[in-house]
Amino acid sequence: MAYQTVRQPRIADVITERLEAMIIEGSLNPGQRLPPERELAERFGVSRPSLREAIQKLAARGLLTSRQGGGTFVTEELNNRYKDPLLEMLSRHGEFHLDLLEFRDAMEGLSAYYAALRSTPADKELLVRRFEELKASFEGRDPVREAKADAAFHLAIAESAHNVLILHTIRGVFDMLEQSIVDNLAHLFEKPDSRPLLMEQHRALLDAILEGRAEDARLRAHEHLVFVEEGLLEVERAETRAQRALRRAQAVPERSP
Repeated sequence: MAYQTVRQPRIADVITERLEAMIIEGSLNPGQRLPPERELAERFGVSRPSLREAIQKLAARGLLTSRQGGGTFVTEELNNRYKDPLLEMLSRHGEFHLDLLEFRDAMEGLSAYYAALRSTPADKELLVRRFEELKASFEGRDPVREAKADAAFHLAIAESAHNVLILHTIRGVFDMLEQSIVDNLAHLFEKPDSRPLLMEQHRALLDAILEGRAEDARLRAHEHLVFVEEGLLEVERAETRAQRALRRAQAVPERSP
């Protein structure tokens, strides 16, 4: 019987796969700078030439970029997959915001479900910190800051789900997500009780994840987004009624004296 020769993987190939995995799982983010070459080689327990070869391979694949005298970075464009002229055009139309809410309902429900099942102690610590940042931003009543903190909280949930497709899909629309939340909050905050209600929803979502209640976490994410969608639809209906009333007023002929 003939046996195939077992080939030992080259060190550079092993490092390449390890770095790729770190990018996929979100341990290395688009635009993030890698540690210095000497430090990274020590972490992996390999020689600097082997590390350098792995970095060159990833650079050739468009995953890493080197800057003269500035170090090596994860390619920023990995975060821009959902930025194209069509989506920029859609984002300028009101109907698109409802489409994005439906997308968020599907994706964030899944991420909340898996975050409740899979989040590590480190994940939970980050979630609590993001929630406290969100709470502090709401107290400041700055819609842009609130939107950034809100989006960061939901992105932390996606990271805690430990599903790379969910993570990169949500991360891919992160900029649009922030802008959408800015627009949504601007409408929702016209109601004086919106802020405390939103905080209660985020707290319920956080608690469900921290306590491992997966189905409840999915439901809390859904209820939160339904609340936002219903609020936007109510605002749209009010605007429609106002425009209709204005048209009727303008159409009424003036009475003769």
